Amino acid sequence: MTTLKVKIESLDQTMATVADLLKAAKAGDATGGEFSLSFPSWETMHKVLTPKRLEIVTAMTGQGAMPMREVARRVGRDFKAIHADLETLLKSGVIDKAEEGGVIFPYDRIHFEFEIKSAA
Repeated sequence: MTTLKVKIESLDQTMATVADLLKAAKAGDATGGEFSLSFPSWETMHKVLTPKRLEIVTAMTGQGAMPMREVARRVGRDFKAIHADLETLLKSGVIDKAEEGGVIFPYDRIHFEFEIKSAA
């Protein structure tokens, strides 16, 4: 089962994770690799993963590649509205273009990982 882990972390935290993974890869340790998507803030995450876009991603989870019109049919929305949301998800790296055409969310599940702390 392939999981996409969605995180809220700073650019410094993301870069530290990448550096650790590169060191491990150079040392021949291929374990510890995960598929993750990081956002710098709660607000940014919600701008990209709106409820309607999460509905799209949920409908695509574990389904393989599909034409954009099929995505629209599965979530019961018109193609024009879906197209704009799919473009945003593509640009943000949440979904990918499929080799055979259409779009794909190549994961079986999504795991959100973040903490909420007091402001002061």
